[in-house]
Amino acid sequence: MAAERGGPQSGPEDKPWVDGLTIGEVLTQTADRHGQREALVFPALGKRWTWRELKEEVDRAACGLLALGIEPGEHVAVWATNVPQWVVLQYATARIGAVLVTINPAYRPFELKYVLRQSDAVALFLVERFKTSNYFEMLDEICPELAAATPGSINAGEFPKLRHVVAMHDTAPAGAITWKQMLEEGTNVWPTDIDSIAKKLSPGDAINIQYTSGTTGFPKAATLSHRNLLLNAFYIGECQRISAEDRICIPVPFYHCFGCVLGTLCAMVYGAAMIIPHEYFQPAETLDAIEKERATSLYGVPTMFIAQLQHDSFCDRDLSSLRTGIMAGSPCPIEVMRKVINRMGASEVTIAYGQTEASPVITQTRTDDPIELRVETVGRPLPDVEVKIVDPESGKTLGDNEQGELCTRGHVVMLGYYNNEEATAAAIDADGWLHTGDLAVRTPNGYYRITGRIKDMVIRGGENIYPREIEEFLFTHDAIEQAAVLGLPDPKYGEELCAWVKLKEGATLAENDLRDFCRASLAHYKVPRYVRFVASFPQTVTGKIQKFKIREQMCNELGLAEEETA
Repeated sequence: MAAERGGPQSGPEDKPWVDGLTIGEVLTQTADRHGQREALVFPALGKRWTWRELKEEVDRAACGLLALGIEPGEHVAVWATNVPQWVVLQYATARIGAVLVTINPAYRPFELKYVLRQSDAVALFLVERFKTSNYFEMLDEICPELAAATPGSINAGEFPKLRHVVAMHDTAPAGAITWKQMLEEGTNVWPTDIDSIAKKLSPGDAINIQYTSGTTGFPKAATLSHRNLLLNAFYIGECQRISAEDRICIPVPFYHCFGCVLGTLCAMVYGAAMIIPHEYFQPAETLDAIEKERATSLYGVPTMFIAQLQHDSFCDRDLSSLRTGIMAGSPCPIEVMRKVINRMGASEVTIAYGQTEASPVITQTRTDDPIELRVETVGRPLPDVEVKIVDPESGKTLGDNEQGELCTRGHVVMLGYYNNEEATAAAIDADGWLHTGDLAVRTPNGYYRITGRIKDMVIRGGENIYPREIEEFLFTHDAIEQAAVLGLPDPKYGEELCAWVKLKEGATLAENDLRDFCRASLAHYKVPRYVRFVASFPQTVTGKIQKFKIREQMCNELGLAEEETA
């Protein structure tokens, strides 16, 4: 079976208008075309910028970056929640060709230390607090030299390239400066200097480093180009039929591709408005933003949609403005998708599938796809993106309805992992195919179903079990809101299944009743031996359940040891 290509190849006459441009050039053209339209709205802060106003703010920040001595190709890290300065910084670094390094706001000192050192960041932009976390205190813990440093000259032993720390609000720790001070420094820079630099930048240049979500092991630094990101932003907008008339509600975090590619860059490509409900996801604030700002598109991972659907105020909301959106980031339960279409009214909502290394979207459903395809598949490849399914062991290309690893090639594939040639070579083969590690099936009509992760596969007594299948089945139970299935070590069978289950509010279910429910429809070896009813799951900020943490907790609780499987 030959590789599937998503749509006809674009010729010079019909290629996306952003192809061949840098992010800065696209921003400039969007500001020229849609200058009076709203670009960025933070309802809770009372802040609104048109595209012309946002472009002016971006150029002020770009001058500030130049005043700090930041040069094209240098790495600028941002460790912050969804604040206005985040978006401005994203565009400003792109204007001068600096590489934006996005850091998960949930990171603790150990993780921050790893990313700052691994990324070779010359500057760190940060907020003071996130929930109970004090960012200044955590930074001081790993970089004590900052307190006695002169701004611009930190001389930290652990971070030899780090020169600047910039607080994104009005208070800065010793040795750092505030965002306002950076902007004031920028008044000494000629705006024409930005344009001079912009002319020397190339669409193929690295512009963003995104760290993989870290559901297992140390995160890797996926390096993405202007072209990677702009084409992804263009096509995911096309799949939603986005135009300058649209208003995109973005409750997902900026640090992740979902927020800063599908969100901020897609809006920029189409001149649409960005509506940012809150500093981090809150269901009530998101519903407020949709209702009051008349959002037409809504983004989120399944857990976010579930939280909104189950919020006490949901039934009283006027969400009639919603038309489309994207559900992605983790497996999308079929029933949740149906409720988003039928109860939220987002009749043209799409499912997107991909990963950070693919900029991030590989496949997506379209607004005019039948509902069956939009709830049962992850769509078909984006235009000019190749996809094939291969046998994970032999590498042989498989045919329709055969499960194997999904591989992709084309404009979505990252430049590589920063400072990690070995990992890059393991992820991208000699022919340019990115191996996703995801198990999938291609249907005869060219759509794809994700069936699990290769590393998630559980082998019980010689039987291969794919947790995704069991999770989808458990979700059909009326009492179950969410489920995570994984394998635990077992001396007899090698592995046994464990299910963590969150019940719907007010629902009850006994362990044996759950097992009986499974026995009625699943093979005996797919019935979980261990069942735990829980109130929440360990998750990344983007809503991905961290099964390795569940596994560690259960092994400790049950006294299981990995060596027992040997």
